[in-house]
Amino acid sequence: MSTIASLPLGPNIIHFLGREECSPNLNKQIKGIEFSNPVGLSGKIDPLLTGTSAFVHLGFGFIEIGPVTLQASTEPSHPVADHNEERILFPGPLESIGIDRTLKKLSKVRKKQPLLIRLSGTPKELSLMMNRLDVFADGYIVEGDEIHPTFHSDKPIFISNPTLELLSKLNVENISGIVVEGNEFNTLFSTVCTYKKTIPFLSIITSGGVREPSQALSLLREGADLLLLSDEYVFSGPGLTKRINEALLDDLNDQLPPQKGWKSYWYFGLFIFIGGLLAFLFSLTSVILPYDEHYLGMKKESIAGFNDRIIKFMAHDRMTLAGTMISGGIVYMQLSFHGVRRGLLWAKHSIDIAAITGFLGIFLFIGYGYFDWLHLLFWLVLLPFYVYGWIHTRGIKGTPSSRNRRNHNIWMQSLYGQLSFVVLGFSFVLGGLVISYFGITSVFVPTDLLYLCMPPEILHEFNQNLIPVIAHDRAGFGSALLSVGLLVLTLSLWGFQQGNKWVWRTLLIGGLPAFISGIYIHFAIGYTSFTHLLPAYFAIGLFLIGLVKTYSFFYKDRDDDEL
Repeated sequence: MSTIASLPLGPNIIHFLGREECSPNLNKQIKGIEFSNPVGLSGKIDPLLTGTSAFVHLGFGFIEIGPVTLQASTEPSHPVADHNEERILFPGPLESIGIDRTLKKLSKVRKKQPLLIRLSGTPKELSLMMNRLDVFADGYIVEGDEIHPTFHSDKPIFISNPTLELLSKLNVENISGIVVEGNEFNTLFSTVCTYKKTIPFLSIITSGGVREPSQALSLLREGADLLLLSDEYVFSGPGLTKRINEALLDDLNDQLPPQKGWKSYWYFGLFIFIGGLLAFLFSLTSVILPYDEHYLGMKKESIAGFNDRIIKFMAHDRMTLAGTMISGGIVYMQLSFHGVRRGLLWAKHSIDIAAITGFLGIFLFIGYGYFDWLHLLFWLVLLPFYVYGWIHTRGIKGTPSSRNRRNHNIWMQSLYGQLSFVVLGFSFVLGGLVISYFGITSVFVPTDLLYLCMPPEILHEFNQNLIPVIAHDRAGFGSALLSVGLLVLTLSLWGFQQGNKWVWRTLLIGGLPAFISGIYIHFAIGYTSFTHLLPAYFAIGLFLIGLVKTYSFFYKDRDDDEL
């Protein structure tokens, strides 16, 4: 991930997969430091700073660096993972790459959030390291037994695991806060309660002990200001940060007025839906339209007389296009009503990515020289609705909330379902690219020619404009499938929050037209080659697995978040 993050578009790829933005409602300020959200990453996870370039893009509100020592001190033993207890046993003392390598590593990091640097050493060493690290550090964390009563820095200093006796000896007004560490949640919770009651104005950062959102919410309610995720982050998965932030936002329960411009996006989807219905009707009846006959210079009866499978083959392309358009229209409308209307930025981006790709797909239609006026008219009808919606939703900033609080089995099963839908969306994207490529190059795949029972040369000899018309249909279907694939992919990556019933209904209702029309037409015309239909069978399998595995997650209203 660090390698990806170092590439020119690497951060964008990571952001596409995980959506790192945070709601402004989660912002907090402590001792002059601005935190976009209260969830950070413990330095124990990355003591050698091998993954910092990636971690800064994973939605954390802050990151702990270190421990940093004046000289490198690598421990020969490695951390040991206890999968039964879901804990990592870290070597003691923790590894450190030393001040020089730390400075070199930090100079290559694209800093996006505050860095709290943990230091280890004598008071003199601490002062020396702070002077060199000040350019990168927003604050420091030091061990309680390493700090001197007269110790001072211009940057906030947080004391790790101090005793109440030590705090009584220090001038607490000059202390920025404390870091309370622990692997066991109940003990950590009790310690936070004790410190908050004894010194209520002290800022508290917890480190470790948080395996699920409910634990994070309990600590924050009891008085913790910030949280550092430690080995629990490894076992609960990289989505834990986002799940905690979504749960915090759900607790706030802010109701925003409907976002202006959402109706324009909704009408955009409606017209695509209607266009798909019309295309479906034509594929069931005339198949070839008057302007097609004009371009071909012959009636469809002449084509059927030459080879009756040509018309059926064209119906197969046009019905699959129709089903894809109907599905796409449904997803666009659902994203507009349930997403953009509520001010969700990810829903707008999902629509924008798919819509712009669809508009660009019009250039594929001229790959073989055939461009019909109906597609141009349809494009011109859609464009104003999309542009109006895009303009009036530019200021949208909302992020999703979630009712998920626990690492229960329903959540675990939903991860398999989400993976199925992500693979399905990616498969559609890949399929759309492949079909579009064939549409502007060879047009036919081997199974197509077996079904038609004749090579392209004979088709061209019969009518030199016939292959361009078929290529036009192929390119149109490929473009539509690519757009719908992007809708499914982004919806699956960004819209998986517990309680989002509308997402499950969108995937179900949105998927049915494309699958039903695609499978039906193949059997209706006798084009039942197993090799040709294998991708469709694979997609249906992913679709069904995804629906089954995610149903309970989307329809589970709320978890108990009281511990």
